[in-house]
Amino acid sequence: MKTKERAEENKICPLEVAVNSISGKWKIPIVWQIHEGKKRPSEFLRGIAKVDRRVLNQQLGEMVDSGILTKQSFNELPPRVEYQLTELGEKLVLILWQLNDWGKLLIPEDIKA
Repeated sequence: MKTKERAEENKICPLEVAVNSISGKWKIPIVWQIHEGKKRPSEFLRGIAKVDRRVLNQQLGEMVDSGILTKQSFNELPPRVEYQLTELGEKLVLILWQLNDWGKLLIPEDIKA
């Protein structure tokens, strides 16, 4: 196989990386909730209908790994954990607002009224 063909196969698509980092049923609702400030997992559970605690913790962990959120654990009883958007996560919020505006264009006029 030629070197150029090999390089193209290993090429990383930034759009694919971005979409994968926010894919998951609850990640966008998590970002919408947390852009208002630090949140504890219990606050997400109250604010996002029907999310399972296990799935929430999994998606929060993935977002920490992606660099969208930070996790701060406090050494106290009962244990306390807080999540916060990183600078990268704040940029995502701006993009989601733009996506929200674009989504409004897709809603038929008779439904908007």
